[in-house]
Amino acid sequence: MGSEEGSLADKLLEEEEAEPGGSVRVLQKGNGRALPFCRKLCFAVGGAPYQMTGNAIGFFLQIFLLDVVQMEAFYASLILFIGRVWDAFTDPIVGFLVSKSRRTRFGKLLPWILFSMPFGVASYFLLWFSPSYTMSWKYSFFWYLMTYCAFHTCMSCFHVPYSALTMFLGGDQHDRDSATAYRMGVEVVATLAGAAIQGQIVGAYHTQTAETCRMMQNGTELNNTSPLVNSLNNTKWAYTLAAMVIGCLYFLCSLILLLGVKEHTGCFAPKDHFHVSYITGLKLVMSHKPYLSLTFGFLFISLAFQLVQNNFALFCTHAAGLGNHFQHIIFVILVSATIMVPFWQWVLVKLGKKIALSMLPDVVDDFRAKNPRCLDLEPLFYSFYVFFTKFAAGASLGFSTLCLHFSGYRPGSCEYIPAVAMTLKVLIAPVPITLLLIGLIIFYFYPINEARRKELKVELEGVVKSWEVELEENTL
Repeated sequence: MGSEEGSLADKLLEEEEAEPGGSVRVLQKGNGRALPFCRKLCFAVGGAPYQMTGNAIGFFLQIFLLDVVQMEAFYASLILFIGRVWDAFTDPIVGFLVSKSRRTRFGKLLPWILFSMPFGVASYFLLWFSPSYTMSWKYSFFWYLMTYCAFHTCMSCFHVPYSALTMFLGGDQHDRDSATAYRMGVEVVATLAGAAIQGQIVGAYHTQTAETCRMMQNGTELNNTSPLVNSLNNTKWAYTLAAMVIGCLYFLCSLILLLGVKEHTGCFAPKDHFHVSYITGLKLVMSHKPYLSLTFGFLFISLAFQLVQNNFALFCTHAAGLGNHFQHIIFVILVSATIMVPFWQWVLVKLGKKIALSMLPDVVDDFRAKNPRCLDLEPLFYSFYVFFTKFAAGASLGFSTLCLHFSGYRPGSCEYIPAVAMTLKVLIAPVPITLLLIGLIIFYFYPINEARRKELKVELEGVVKSWEVELEENTL
């Protein structure tokens, strides 16, 4: 496998020109020192905005568009599908632009995070803000489509360089694994925070709407001539307030990341190293078998979770009869998952784990070991990794909302529709279980285990030593 990939890389690189200059270029110094705890923690906090906003959008945007904005399911499916597909395409484009951008004294990645952050906060707030309570469906459709795409663009400019930053924190494999563990811990907390903040702020108003529907179904006479309208207006304001709170946390976490993390810049590079073109880099990345295995395995597992996440609030409201309590159910599920993390970590320590914690950095290391002359492809690895999962997620989300449209879902309706309930039950259970099984089967054949990681460490150390020798020879 390695020889096949190496020959392909050599063939592609024959078409590229080596960077001029007759000496070895030194890209990083001081990587031998362990990462301090403070830097790991600040790096981890930087992952919170993506999880908080993504979780709030995943759980609540669909029900917001359908039951609060009262948009037709067909147009809501278009917004969700186009927005996710747009998000998928912006990731590789941003990855390419990041890899080609000039390095500043603050690094290559951190400036992208800095300048995208304020626009990301603003677009997230506008996504949940209704400029008029009497918007036409055309104006409403384009407003939410534009703000949704704008937010995803800003978040790509934030998260793609942040993901690639894992490889440029300094230290070795152990330090990266440790930083990844800190990041995952913070992301779990951020996931809880996003669901808790959004759910608790808007949940009371969803409960009020559900109670009003129940009273109308029972034929109870209401004093107010337009109880649903008043409840709807209050719910819209609650979503705006929740967006303000999460936006402030987005800004604060980004500030901690920017002030607490110093970007390193790689390692020694040989004098004949290559900066490949976008097409060549794409061919190299997509021909790397461990990368394909990781990407497609994560794709199916991500699809399973996203289907449940995106349809859970609607399932509780329109199929399970738990619309009064869905925000509490979401919070209990996430807390239970968080509590179980230490238990499964203990099980993995006792039984051993076949797959390392930081899988994508290991795939990049495997590529570096097989193609030591190729530089600056890390953002492409991260961006295309996210591209496939987001594209498939957009297709699945648009498909699930379209299924609701054809099953007879009516926005703002208090009527129980059996076909809608059955559609939601299928989207919540059988389909995600099937996708999970497919993903687990793919991961069973994932080629990089702990033994291969040890081999990679030795191979990369050998590459760096050979470059150091070349550097000494050129300085004599």
